[in-house]
Amino acid sequence: MSMNQKLFEVIDADYSCLGKFPALSGVNLEIRARERISVLGANGSGKSSLLHMLNGLVFPQKGEVRFLGRLLSEDALRSEEFNNLFRRTVGLVFQNSDIQLFSPTVRDEIAFGPIQLGLSKAEMEERVNDLLGMLNIQHLSDRPPYQLSGGEKKKVAIASSLSINPDVLLLDEPTSGLDPKTQSWLVDLLEELHRAGKTIVTATHDLNIVDRISDRTIVLGEDHTIAATGWTSEILDDTPLLLSVNLIHEHLHCHDGIVHVHEHGHFSEHDHMHRNKGIR
Repeated sequence: MSMNQKLFEVIDADYSCLGKFPALSGVNLEIRARERISVLGANGSGKSSLLHMLNGLVFPQKGEVRFLGRLLSEDALRSEEFNNLFRRTVGLVFQNSDIQLFSPTVRDEIAFGPIQLGLSKAEMEERVNDLLGMLNIQHLSDRPPYQLSGGEKKKVAIASSLSINPDVLLLDEPTSGLDPKTQSWLVDLLEELHRAGKTIVTATHDLNIVDRISDRTIVLGEDHTIAATGWTSEILDDTPLLLSVNLIHEHLHCHDGIVHVHEHGHFSEHDHMHRNKGIR
């Protein structure tokens, strides 16, 4: 896939869960090949719905989504040619790994995608073994996924998505429930995948990882609209924006008759975002 090629275009898209619970409103955005994008927003802002829409799992009730210039719809995905192209190109890692994992063993789970793509047995086994090694989960290969820890399940879910070798990887809250060591491993993996040419789109409210996993950021407000888009460094520096979409919050307390306001968020290297302002 050529550099800077337009992959997705979302045009004036509205989506409501079950047709009555608003999730996205008037969304317009573009995603190009080899971009690294974070989708930021508080819980319930529509991040998961946006990723599911990009993965062709749900469709807007108003507006449209285009993939490589073609309308992405239920009718379009009934075309074997378009469906095969789309499913080979785009992979999704769900927020809840238990939703994604269903096979009897880890090896079977990773093999499922290559089998659906029609790879030969030798190709399938090579791809499965490569991923087991890449994610350092060889020792889990014969284990049932439901017996694994949360971090182990996340690794298997990622391996399952990577097994089709997608050009685009969508990740929904990938650090949710992970210990710090596994979070660090995941961030390193996403950096490695991007260097290999993958387009990475990550939905998260974890500000601690955003500057390492994305160059551009889309911010969803609690009204389900796009509140802002821009370079990640600029978005992280915009305190009023982050406060307005409930990604950071102000905590007030009093010392010696002076009220102090602290702005709190999940930052590591952005200590300037944790400020102390004295108000008499």
